Amino acid sequence: MLLGQLNAAASPLSQEQVQKLQGLVAELNPIQQAWVSGYLAANANTAALGGAVGAAPSAGEAVALTILYGSQTGNAKGVAAKLKAQAESRGLAVKLVSMADYKPTALKKEKFITVVVATYGEGEPPEDAEALHEFLTTKKAPKLDGVKVAVIGLGDSSYEFFCQTAKDFEQRLNTLGAETIYQRADLDVDYEDEATTWITGALDAFEPDLKAQQGSSGGQVIAMPFAGSTTVASQYTKQNPFAAELGLVQKITGRDSTKDVRHVEISLEGSDISYIPGDSLGVYFLNDEARVDELLTHTQIDAASLVKVADEQLSIRDALIEKLELTQSYPGFVEKYAIATGTPQLLKLVEDKAAMHQYIEPRQIFDVVAQNPAKLDAQTLVDCLRKLQARLYSIASSQSEVEDEVHLTVALVEFDAFGREHLGGCSGYLARRAEEGCKVKVFSEHNDNFRLPTNDETPIIMVGPGTGIAPFRAFLQERDARGASGKNWLFFGNPHFTQDFLYQVEIQGYLKSGLLSKVDVAFSRDQAEKVYVQDKLRSNSKAIFEWLEAGAHFYVCGDANNMAKDVHQTLLEIIKENTGKSDEDAQQYLKDLRSANRYQKDVY
Repeated sequence: MLLGQLNAAASPLSQEQVQKLQGLVAELNPIQQAWVSGYLAANANTAALGGAVGAAPSAGEAVALTILYGSQTGNAKGVAAKLKAQAESRGLAVKLVSMADYKPTALKKEKFITVVVATYGEGEPPEDAEALHEFLTTKKAPKLDGVKVAVIGLGDSSYEFFCQTAKDFEQRLNTLGAETIYQRADLDVDYEDEATTWITGALDAFEPDLKAQQGSSGGQVIAMPFAGSTTVASQYTKQNPFAAELGLVQKITGRDSTKDVRHVEISLEGSDISYIPGDSLGVYFLNDEARVDELLTHTQIDAASLVKVADEQLSIRDALIEKLELTQSYPGFVEKYAIATGTPQLLKLVEDKAAMHQYIEPRQIFDVVAQNPAKLDAQTLVDCLRKLQARLYSIASSQSEVEDEVHLTVALVEFDAFGREHLGGCSGYLARRAEEGCKVKVFSEHNDNFRLPTNDETPIIMVGPGTGIAPFRAFLQERDARGASGKNWLFFGNPHFTQDFLYQVEIQGYLKSGLLSKVDVAFSRDQAEKVYVQDKLRSNSKAIFEWLEAGAHFYVCGDANNMAKDVHQTLLEIIKENTGKSDEDAQQYLKDLRSANRYQKDVY
C-alpha cells in the first residue's frame, strides 16, 4: 500500500502519526527508504522476541558502558561512534546516546560513563549538551559514588577556553562522586589520531570491571540505535572528500556594500553525497601561493625540499599550499615555532596564556613567520604546523530543488593588518582564487539538531540575519517542493536594503506565492537609530507568542556571540510579556521548547 493511501480504517497509525511518517518519507531517497524499512523490520522482530531496543537496562540486564556525546558539527558524534564500535568489537555492552536525548535522572542507574563532548565559542557547550551540562550543577543531580568515568573533549586551541566543556563535565561528575579512571584528553582540530589512541586506552581501563559485571548478568549486549540522521552514510567523508566541480561563484551584495557575500554552487554529480536542509558542507581549500612563497623566503627553505605530511611525501611548497593550516593562528604553532627558532619574544608568550591569545588574535600564521623570520629546516616547519582543516558552511539549498548540486552563502573574510590585506582561508580561496570548473574537495556534515518539523503543517519562525539566511533558503526550497501547508515567517537583517538584501528576489517571490506567510526585515544602517532582528521580534511580540502557542518551531542561525544571545533574551522578554511569567518560568518555557526540538540554533 502506498503511504498516500493510508487512512484511519486501513492503518493502525493515528492521523498525526501518518502525517509525521509522510513528512519523514518525503525527506528520503529510495535507498534511504529501504534502509529505514529494514531498520523498522529488525526493530519489530527484536520487540517480538522480548528485546528492549533503545531502552536503558533494567535490573538483571547487562551493565553497559554508556557513551554520552555532545556534538556541534558532528566531530564528537563521530568519535563517539568509533568508541562504540571499538567497545562492541571487544564484546562490551554499549549504550550510545546523544546528550539531547538522555534523561538526566538516568544518571543514578549508571555505573560506567564516557563523555565525548565538543566546546565551541567562548567555552560553551554544544546545543545538545546544554541541558545536561546545567543539570549537573543543580541540587537534582544524583550522587555518583562508585561510578567510573572517562572524558574526551574536542575543541580549537585558537580559542581561549580550549575544551572547557570537557573540563566542566569531568569536574562536575567528580564533584558528584564519580571516579575518573582514564585521563581526560583535550583534542585540537587535528584530533583523529589522538582520539584513536585515547579510545584504546579508555577501553583498556573500563574492560576488566565491565566484563566482570557483564559476566555476572549474562553478558547481554544492549542494542542501541544510533540517534538522529535519516541519511545513508556516504563513502565521501572528512577523511575521504569528494572532488566536486565548482560552478557559479556570484557576488550577491551591492557594489557599495561593506560586505562581500558570494552565492556558491558546487556540483555533486558522480558522488553519493546526500544532505538534508540544516546540514553543512565541509570544504577544503588551497592556501594563497604568493603568500606561501613569501613564507618560504622568510624561513630560507628551498621550495623543492621533500617533506612528509602524515604518510605522504611531497615538496614543502605543495605541502604548504594543499595540506597545512596557514591562516588560523593557534598557540601550539607559536610555541613550536618559538622553540624551533629560539625567538626570544615568542618564547616569552609561551609563558603567558593571556598575552599569547592577545598576540594571535589579529595574526595569521603567515604574519607570525613574516614578523619573526628565521632559517628553518623544511620538515621542522611542517612539524610546527597542523593539518589544514575543512571549513563548514550551512547548506543553502534543498536536494529536492537542486538535485545533484549544493549551494552555499559565503561571506568573504577580509581585513587589513600590518600594512596589507588579509583574506580568510576558504572564503578567500572561493571568492578570489578558485576558478569556475576547478575541483574542490567536499563532504557533507549532518546536523540532527537543526531540522524542519516532520509534520508539514507545523508553522516555523526563522531568524537569519546576514549569511544566517543560508539554511532558511534550504528550508523554504524544501517546504516548497513538499507542498507543505505550514506557515513560514522569516526575520532577516543586514546593514542596507539596497546593498545587502541577500536573495531578495527569491524571498519576495516566496512571499508573493504565499509560501512565506510573513517577512520582517531589519536594515540596521538605513535610519538614524540602528534596528536589528531582535527589535523586529520585539515589535511582533504578541504574534510570535501566538505562533509558539500554536506549536511553531523557532530557528536561529548566525552570529553566536551577539545576535543569538540577543534573540534569546528577546524571546524571554516576549514570553514574560505575554504570560506574566517570572524569569525562571520563562527560562523553563524555552527549555521545554528546546527539549521538544522546537527551539533550534545553528550558530557560529
